[in-house]
Amino acid sequence: MKVLVLGADGYLGWPTCLYFSQRGHYVIGVDNYFRRNAGIELNCEPLIQTPNLFQRAKLWEEKTGKKISIHIGDVTNYNFLLSVFREYKPDAVIHYAEQPSATYSMINRDKAAFTLYNNLTSTLNIVYAVREVNPECHIIKLGTLGEYGTPNIDIEEGWLEIEHKGRKDKFLFPRQSGSLYHTTKIQDTDMLWFYVRTWGLRVTDLMQGPVYGLFTEETGQDARLMPNYNYDEVFGGVMNRFIVQAVVGYPLSIYGKGNQTRGFLNIKDTMQCVYLAATHPAETGQLRVFNQFTEPFSLNELAQKVKTVGDRRGYKVVIEHLENPRVEKEDHYYNIHHTGLSKLGLNPVYLTDEIIEEFFSIAERYKDNINKSIFYKGIKWK
Repeated sequence: MKVLVLGADGYLGWPTCLYFSQRGHYVIGVDNYFRRNAGIELNCEPLIQTPNLFQRAKLWEEKTGKKISIHIGDVTNYNFLLSVFREYKPDAVIHYAEQPSATYSMINRDKAAFTLYNNLTSTLNIVYAVREVNPECHIIKLGTLGEYGTPNIDIEEGWLEIEHKGRKDKFLFPRQSGSLYHTTKIQDTDMLWFYVRTWGLRVTDLMQGPVYGLFTEETGQDARLMPNYNYDEVFGGVMNRFIVQAVVGYPLSIYGKGNQTRGFLNIKDTMQCVYLAATHPAETGQLRVFNQFTEPFSLNELAQKVKTVGDRRGYKVVIEHLENPRVEKEDHYYNIHHTGLSKLGLNPVYLTDEIIEEFFSIAERYKDNINKSIFYKGIKWK
């Protein structure tokens, strides 16, 4: 396949480029370096400085002989995106090119407006580019389990059958987001569903939980090929942040009671899931939804796992509960159905002590780069 990866410089985007390239597909990577620039603006840069996309693609080609074509530009610029589509006529487009942080979207009005414009306009542009250039192109959009919120019923895989006053129908599962970012992801899904019904597009929406880890088969070959390891309050995943906090003797920061439960997955499983979706595409006129995670953990459970391994390594890890700056349920029911990707062949990588040990080794190697001031910036939802 010719696979267009939008947001190719991101935490998931770059490993996705390598994963598809390694398996013989022709990859085109697009990014505008938003996350790099936002990290500089907010003084929350990643633990490891990585080469730019051109440099990383060159390194990958030197190591493997496989070429990744790189284009730097903004997906909200329709003429730019359309030119990329016309040049390559991709068979699949993987859409990571959104502002990816709930916290960023809640900083102030300008950050909220940027999130709204960037996320919805990029999705709209993709829809129109697909329709104009290759209507059979499979759109794979990264959604989030956060779209569902924490309802007091089981969360089905995207769809819910309703019986009301003696009649039945099937609808997208009701969603209730916890941030402006998550709200834009809901609007993405609704927009894609509209154009699937109207234009007969083929779309897979991956409702993904929080991701942890750095290593895939490809990124582990060279430190310069690793993805961005953000550990700050704005862009850092909670598991990645806990590891870095433990290494520098900073308390593992839990918002509120810590009973908040989410569905987590290893970055290796993200690669598997996206690849399975691409190689088993949705049908024409289908919006297919997969709930993408492997294990549910509460924040308390996750912190305890890190503490167990950290204590064994001599860190004497402390867990600290902070006043919750977010508006969310801290005690809630959480049962998510997720069978679609398993049926396609997902072989889960579960969170073990050995995997946590690997994370500690990386954080220790780059310990001198850790900036404690970015663990908690006090950004409040209210």
